[in-house]
Amino acid sequence: QVQLGESGGGSVQSGGSLRLSCAASTYIASLYSMGWFRQAPGKEREGVAAIDSEGATTYAASVKGRFTISQDNIEDTLYLQMNSLKPEDTAMYYCAADQKARRLFWLRMLDSGDNIYWGQGTQVTVSS
Repeated sequence: QVQLGESGGGSVQSGGSLRLSCAASTYIASLYSMGWFRQAPGKEREGVAAIDSEGATTYAASVKGRFTISQDNIEDTLYLQMNSLKPEDTAMYYCAADQKARRLFWLRMLDSGDNIYWGQGTQVTVSS
């Protein structure tokens, strides 16, 4: 069982920055992939960025060049640096971990279970 706890959300103006953190209860170096997803009101949850155990990263087209995913294997923490934020980035942001395979690397929404774990989310609100 892996527990994930997100933090760092908040309210910023358009063009601002935030850094989200996701603390894991296990050694994240042992995880096959981790990712950030978001869900805006009335919309489906979508993949934002992911990283695998080799350090390879992938991003949704809508955030590429503005967001950076990284991990600290000493602190067992996943990060999402978000720059040049836009109102359309407003959403609940969730951290996810895959203990079995690189499934999250493809930014597909996967349910909890079968070694997939989700955090409770942190709210990001961007005003124009």
